[in-house]
Amino acid sequence: MTINIPSIILWGFLATVVLSTMIAAGPGLGLSRMSISFLLGTIFTPDRNRAALIGFAIHFINGWLFALVYAAAFESMHLATWWLGAAFGAVHGLFVLVVGLPLLPSVHPRMASETYGPTPTRLLQPPGFMALNYGRQTPVISLIAHIAYGAMLGHFYQLAGG
Repeated sequence: MTINIPSIILWGFLATVVLSTMIAAGPGLGLSRMSISFLLGTIFTPDRNRAALIGFAIHFINGWLFALVYAAAFESMHLATWWLGAAFGAVHGLFVLVVGLPLLPSVHPRMASETYGPTPTRLLQPPGFMALNYGRQTPVISLIAHIAYGAMLGHFYQLAGG
């Protein structure tokens, strides 16, 4: 299977910009308390200022890498459309909310868990199921952002054979 690398580099980058902007807008608009950049960054450093930058870089690189997975799926199906990308984005977003974020306390050195409260080193609140601990609108924002990411990739990605 061949992947159109220039297309996925460009559209993976731009789709990740859209995804990251939408998720970052949540706290700014008072719709969520989740900062995925901060959550990811504090895995690697206790420095709150550096954590946001490190976490943003990690999330951005992950978005770009996931674009390769989307491209591989489009290529294997010989189809790249906005609605297929949106469907992939919905599945991706639901997986992040239902599986990924609830598992974060098990690998995060500074996050309390659902069963054990805060300690002097584990002060961050765990996301909980669908990240609802960060606000009722958090899963909505995250899901919409992932659907937009997938729709954008599906719409603009050019199949390698076409």
